[in-house]
Amino acid sequence: MSAPQKTPAPAPVPVPAAAPGPAKSVNKLQPLARSARPRARHWGVLLSFLLLVVAPLWAAGAYLYSRAVDQYASTVAFSVQKEEFASPIEMLGGIADISGSSSSDTDILYEFIQSQKLVETIDQRLDLRALYSKPERDPVFSFDPDGSIEDLVDYWGRMVKTYYDAGTGLIELRVLAFDPEDARQIAQALFEESSSMINRLSAIARDDTIRFAQDELNRAENRLKTARQELTRYRSEKQIIDPDADIQVQMGLLNTLQQELAGMLVETDLLRESTRADDPRLTQADRRIAVIRARISSERQKLGVGGPEGGDEDYATVVAEFERLTVDRQFAEQSYTTALTAYDAAQAEARRQSRYLAAYIEPTLAESSQYPQREILLGLSALFLFFGWSIMVLIYYSIRDRR
Repeated sequence: MSAPQKTPAPAPVPVPAAAPGPAKSVNKLQPLARSARPRARHWGVLLSFLLLVVAPLWAAGAYLYSRAVDQYASTVAFSVQKEEFASPIEMLGGIADISGSSSSDTDILYEFIQSQKLVETIDQRLDLRALYSKPERDPVFSFDPDGSIEDLVDYWGRMVKTYYDAGTGLIELRVLAFDPEDARQIAQALFEESSSMINRLSAIARDDTIRFAQDELNRAENRLKTARQELTRYRSEKQIIDPDADIQVQMGLLNTLQQELAGMLVETDLLRESTRADDPRLTQADRRIAVIRARISSERQKLGVGGPEGGDEDYATVVAEFERLTVDRQFAEQSYTTALTAYDAAQAEARRQSRYLAAYIEPTLAESSQYPQREILLGLSALFLFFGWSIMVLIYYSIRDRR
């Protein structure tokens, strides 16, 4: 057999020479990116996530579901009721309502519930330290029995939540304890102590009202005594009981004298026409006329209608002073009547309870535990741990990029 013949290679195609001119730049291809590989900083971020987020969250969950003791809630809700009414004495005497308060009783009660005094009182009554330190294996949610009263007040703020509606004046309390009966007893004691505080406020207000009314009554009584003594003294000094009656008598006497004077003048004129000038009857008549005129002048001076002659005080001055003393006595009598009415109203107010605590939700007894809210606490813990870890990572990379 003959050997196969080789095919001759094609002749190379001549490449035309480039025209002379400026050289063109040629873009070189960049090499492909290398595959990502974890570095030390990545392992550090992952380790920090495990240490700062996963581990604390696991520890919190283990504590909440294995050691945290169940807590039971008791709810009590109440409001401060105030009775306002007009007593018959007030309606008759026109006396305004004497009870009142410059500040809201509910606001005072809200502050009292959170006060150290209330915590001390209930602690002495129920031994809060023993009740709240029952779970020995739960140091987070239980109270240290060796803690101070300030520590107990802080713990009280955690276990007793107060919800106050300033618009309606309603107060609702949620009391937590490790036993449902303990929670109910604490809520009942809190309600009773709050009611006692409101009663003390009412007692203080009533005592102040009665004391003020008593002081006003004593002052009005002394004023009335003084006015009566002054009027009695003036009557004894002037030897007069009723100036009006005396004036009527004096006016009658003055009118009688004037009538008699007119009659004597007419009689004297008739005698002058029918007798001689030296007639003794004319002389007697003139003397009588002179005496009547002198008496009329004296009576006029007594009544204050004559001149300032005479040493005795005229009736106008006497009557003016007597009227002033009479007006003082009448005003003192009216003041005494008003003060006595106010005092009777204050005593009537004191005999009843005008403020009291009305509970529209009695202390409840829990049948199941609702606290601590483990899912919510665990979720919040995860959220805050993750946010904190994220902020730390961002701060780290921000500092690293600046270098």
